[in-house]
Amino acid sequence: MDNTNQVKLLNPLSLAYMGDAVLDQFVRKHIILKLRAKPNRLHQQAKRYVSAKSQAATLDQLNDEDWFTEEEQEIVRRGRNAKSHTKAKNTDVQTYRKSSGLEAVLGFLYLENREDRLQALLEAIVAAVEERE
Repeated sequence: MDNTNQVKLLNPLSLAYMGDAVLDQFVRKHIILKLRAKPNRLHQQAKRYVSAKSQAATLDQLNDEDWFTEEEQEIVRRGRNAKSHTKAKNTDVQTYRKSSGLEAVLGFLYLENREDRLQALLEAIVAAVEERE
């Protein structure tokens, strides 16, 4: 079995777990270099990008733009439909599931070492959030 099949067969919530860390690290780097602020302000700014509500809105926006490939859409769908045993904090289940879908595709691209596509998606996420403000 090649690496692609192994990654595709991972639990979508495992992909989302990885994607959450990837997005968090990217956003932290982005805001640190952009703001050069104190940690509390950085944390407040980071929440604008990584909250479930923001991620769900970004997923909807990218879907409207037909941003994802068919393969990526399948990963998003699997992440969105996965049954999580954790309760969503400060949001409804549908929003939480959408954010899990976005995180799953991030985790997939990261674990697949698809660096160009991952970078493009991370930049699209940041741009989408900043566009909405």
